[in-house]
Amino acid sequence: MQDFSDTGSRDWSIQDVARIAGTTSRTLRHYDDIGLLKPSRVGHNGYRYYDGDALLQLQRILLLRELGLGLPAIAEFLQRQADPVTGLSRHLDWLVQEQQRLALQAESVRKTIETVKAGGQLMAEDMFQGFDHTQYKDEVEERWGKDAYAASDAWWRGMAAAEKREWKSLAESLARDWTAAAGAGVAADGPEARELAGRHVAWLKSIPGTPAAKSRGDVRAYITGLADMYVEDPRFAANYGGAEGARFVRAALLSFVEKHL
Repeated sequence: MQDFSDTGSRDWSIQDVARIAGTTSRTLRHYDDIGLLKPSRVGHNGYRYYDGDALLQLQRILLLRELGLGLPAIAEFLQRQADPVTGLSRHLDWLVQEQQRLALQAESVRKTIETVKAGGQLMAEDMFQGFDHTQYKDEVEERWGKDAYAASDAWWRGMAAAEKREWKSLAESLARDWTAAAGAGVAADGPEARELAGRHVAWLKSIPGTPAAKSRGDVRAYITGLADMYVEDPRFAANYGGAEGARFVRAALLSFVEKHL
């Protein structure tokens, strides 16, 4: 592996690495046992030591863990994308997107707190910025008919504020997990992507009026059409980190449809 450390031949003991990285020596030993992170050397006393390259590998592992990947998936990803700079660049893109998303949420919550403290009137538009369930009205009616949109719209308007927040949180969590998986290089036909696709289909089935929610609806055609829209329409693609993420979602959904629907 190329040496990206600026510390020359310096290395750190397993206890130092655990402290600096906010993990445990036991975790590092486990990573060694499963071949995920080997120490750069082992002393005559059996102590493990890690150099700059090993720390770079550990940083990538911990970032992938933050994205929710399991250790087998992390091992597969690191083997497939060996260049640490390329891998970390993709992590950085995802972190910046998360930073922007959280900044919007923080600003929304700040405004809500200020309004409540001042005894003002809460405005739903301010509390739920970035979520407009009517923005796809024309597309829905054109593709699946006015009844489909009317049923979904009535369902949404009939929900209490807490139910809307919960549903929005589920949608955001799903989009966030898709983006994370795409950024981590997960295989579109692998188990992680299959689990996400299953969640996505279940989420679609929970929305009244959609073909996925109808017992006689053409679920395969509906999901395939949506998958194409995710790629073709920038508004959809933005939910999954851009065009590349949307292509990953489409590939995973098509694989799921082919095998399970």
